This record gives sequence, structure tokens and C-alpha cells, in this order.
Amino acid sequence: MPEIIAGIRVPDSKLCQEVRELVRDTETDLLYHHSNRVFLFGALTGERRGLEFDCELLYVGAMFHDMGLTDRYSTNERFEVDGANAARDFLRRHAIPESDVDEVWDAIALHTTPGIPQHKRPVVALVTAGVEMDVVGVAYEELTKEQRDQVLASHPRGLDFKEGIIDAFTRGMIKRPETTFGTMNADVLERMDPKFRRVNFCSLILESPWPT
Repeated sequence: MPEIIAGIRVPDSKLCQEVRELVRDTETDLLYHHSNRVFLFGALTGERRGLEFDCELLYVGAMFHDMGLTDRYSTNERFEVDGANAARDFLRRHAIPESDVDEVWDAIALHTTPGIPQHKRPVVALVTAGVEMDVVGVAYEELTKEQRDQVLASHPRGLDFKEGIIDAFTRGMIKRPETTFGTMNADVLERMDPKFRRVNFCSLILESPWPT
């Protein structure tokens, strides 16, 4: 029987089972449970907003959204792009329609870019909504205490998720600090890496080769 958490039926197709096994084998417990909560909070947000969305695509987007923080999928790209590429390759191997692949790619690639995802297709908007709820508590009071408690009973935050997720971000980005330019990710390295120096956009303009 498919698992139901806080009224949300967790997708249990063969594809989603493979996603779950891959993420479980690749990510830490902290990231694995975080990714599951992102799906659940995203789905609850979609129901609350009355959105029509593909639950399986939302599940894939949520479960892959932090895969770029792992050594297995890390490159010199932004970690969001690494995760999006990993999801894209996985979905293409399963012959998923390219329009659906693109939606999942956008959902993962844009999940740390505030102000844009909510204007795109539901899966894109809801992955970000799930991330924002779990990491910084956006719309915390718009879910009931019972819903939050049921999600946490299945996928707990642990004793110190706040510091733990910051540490996970740091480990995933500290070897490619240049990829944090123009994103909130720079805040993480500024706090955690004493050698990190932000790139300033105004400095790039003023120091460009153009004479005026």
C-alpha cells in the first residue's frame, strides 16, 4: 500500500521507488529526510493553493533537488544545476517526455532563486515552496500543527537540522565558491569559510574593460 503522510499519498511507482533508493543510497540521512519533507510540504502547499500538479514529477524534483551537494554528482557547476542534470539524465533513461524533464530541471535549478519559481509551472513553484518551508519556515503557520507533526514523525529534522543543513551546504560548495555569485548561497560560505570573499557585481561593472 502506498504510504500516506499528512493526507499526501507518496508516489510509489517503479520510477519513484528507484528515485527513493538512489537518493537513500547517495545522500546523508539529513538530506534524505529533508528532501522527503520538501516533497510533502510542497504537495501540501499545492493542495492548499488548489493547484493541479503531477505528484510524481514533484517527487522527483524534491528528491533530486540537493543531489548536487553530494560527491557523486558534484562538478564545477552550481550545485542546483548538478542536481537538475542528475534528475534530467535519470528521467531520460526512463523515457519520460522532454517537457516533463524540462519542468523538473527548472524546479531543481531555480530552487535557490527567490522571486521566479512562483511564476512558473506548478512543479517548479512547489519544489521551491517545499524548500522554503523546510529550511526557513516560509508559510509555517499556513500548515496545521497536525500536518507539520505528521510530516516530522515520518521524516524527522533531528536534533540540530538548522546547523546541519548549513554544514551540508558548506560541504557541497566550499570547493567551488565562484558558483555562489549572485545567489543566497554566498551567505553560507561568508558565514562558514573565513577565506571566502564575495564577488561584488558593481565592482565587475566598474572594473570591466569598457572605457566608460
